[in-house]
Amino acid sequence: MKAISEWIGEGDRVLDLGCGRGILLSELMRQKGVYAVGVDSDFEKISRCIKRGVNAYHGDIMDALSIYGDKFFDWIICSRTLQELENAREVVFESLRVAKHVAVGFVNHVYWRNRLAIAATGDRIVNEVFPDRWESSRPMNAISVNSFEGFSKKNDITITRKHFLINVYLLIICIRILGTNRCIVLFAMIL
Repeated sequence: MKAISEWIGEGDRVLDLGCGRGILLSELMRQKGVYAVGVDSDFEKISRCIKRGVNAYHGDIMDALSIYGDKFFDWIICSRTLQELENAREVVFESLRVAKHVAVGFVNHVYWRNRLAIAATGDRIVNEVFPDRWESSRPMNAISVNSFEGFSKKNDITITRKHFLINVYLLIICIRILGTNRCIVLFAMIL
């Protein structure tokens, strides 16, 4: 949350795809005075957003994105959401249409500690990020930094800078789509 709040400017327009209970957006509203909208498919989570004073859309991410014009938002945040989507590629490109910048975050499943935990236990990781066992959680496609870099290369996304931060791997990615430069900020959580 701290890294994201450093990137977002005062009064920016922010859309959070897979916003959950709206905790991040609520903090950004309080700290930065942003115009915030959250999108989630879980009605209970959307209700929690509204109780926090966060504007929220209950439904499909692509339907929500289609409502907005080009560059309507300064930022779209997609934290731990892409790996749960069937249409992640389309969501990334539609997000780049709707926002000037996109922050994409995911757990780096091939980070050595994650691989070691799986090798040691022979089981899926269960922790504060993934509190549910596989049988009671949503479908998930594991993403790694390398696989996202491969996706980026295949789709003419140029990674211009990489930084290692405590528990967060940060990439600044500039992309050229339809002759327009846009940026994605990618952070992969390391458990």
